[in-house]
Amino acid sequence: MNHYRIGVPPKWWNPKLSPWLVRMSAGLRFKMMKRLHRVNKVHVHNREVLESAIAGGQGVMITPNHPSHCDPHVIYDAADRVPTPLFLMATWHVFYGKSRILQWMFQKIGTFSVDRDGADMTAFKESIRILQKETAPLVIFPEGEIYHCNDRVTPFLVGPATIASTAARKSDREIVIVPCAIKYEYVVDPTERLLQVMQELEQSVFWRPRTEKSLIERIYYFSEAVLNLKELEFMGQTKSGPLTERVNALADYVLTVHEKERDLQQTTKSIPERIKGIKTRCVKELCDDKNPVSEKRREELFRQLDDTFLVGQLFSYPGNYVAESPTIERIAETIDKFEEDALMRPTAGIRGERECHVYFGEPIRISGDRKKGKPPAEITHEMEQSVQSMLDRHAEKKAAVT
Repeated sequence: MNHYRIGVPPKWWNPKLSPWLVRMSAGLRFKMMKRLHRVNKVHVHNREVLESAIAGGQGVMITPNHPSHCDPHVIYDAADRVPTPLFLMATWHVFYGKSRILQWMFQKIGTFSVDRDGADMTAFKESIRILQKETAPLVIFPEGEIYHCNDRVTPFLVGPATIASTAARKSDREIVIVPCAIKYEYVVDPTERLLQVMQELEQSVFWRPRTEKSLIERIYYFSEAVLNLKELEFMGQTKSGPLTERVNALADYVLTVHEKERDLQQTTKSIPERIKGIKTRCVKELCDDKNPVSEKRREELFRQLDDTFLVGQLFSYPGNYVAESPTIERIAETIDKFEEDALMRPTAGIRGERECHVYFGEPIRISGDRKKGKPPAEITHEMEQSVQSMLDRHAEKKAAVT
């Protein structure tokens, strides 16, 4: 996962969409995708779904899974085939620290910022306006974080469905959500590069490279070593049992400590929702100008934020992800996460040439009637299931061919 600065964003970057500039920059954006992410081809499936919704004058929200840093490039490339420009909600860290020219470019192709750790009403209202008034679709990644799990959808946050439901209540046109599945595949075997990174990882915990073992065995040995260290740090002792159970137990332990302090209820919420609840409270307290915190309390709040980041990292490692289907993509994704989390690199390196498949699912129509319409939680579940189904069908097709 990305290590990023937590706090109040310095400003809000609004969209300044220029359809002309979107068209003119298509070639440049494709070259950047190839150079930065080594994705040489994007296959777009069922684009007629998106074409029909736009042609019908509907307000369209696209909700893709978020497995890679390349996802915005891929979505823009798929939209170029329709063709349509896009509005895209992105964390404010995408803009922060960039040159004014690059910030301006992001805005001109429709990107706008959101504070994921707070209640960003400005971004919320802008999203509603786009769905109610604009021709171009709005793209929101409901997973929030990049988890590097391309075959499994992590729990969607309820925010996008809430935006769509709110927009539908006072809209003069129909609002629809178009679920979208993104799937990357290597076209050049990256194993040699992965072995090099695995050696770095083992050396980072003072091990000699375990070259006598398979790469999959090395992944699980390294996972257990790091998990042992974190269990000792937080729980005072190492645990036994299946890796998945231990990861979940540690995540729950860390969150429960902070939830009890803040009297937060966690019984029916997913791990990402629990993380967000704690982060929102911490940031609110840190940024309360009327009741400034002491330096000691400030350090404590940042420690709590660090703890929630750790839980997010733990959550991104489904313990059986590689073992149940040891594809080169799953192996590479896991080592990518190790590289970002253990070696503290801003982003994982790309090991080889890739291609990507983008699937658009059947639209989910959003009712503007509070009483008769589906609640946001139910819409969110439907979005999540649709994306996972498309990923599963892709895997089945590939298995049938091979």
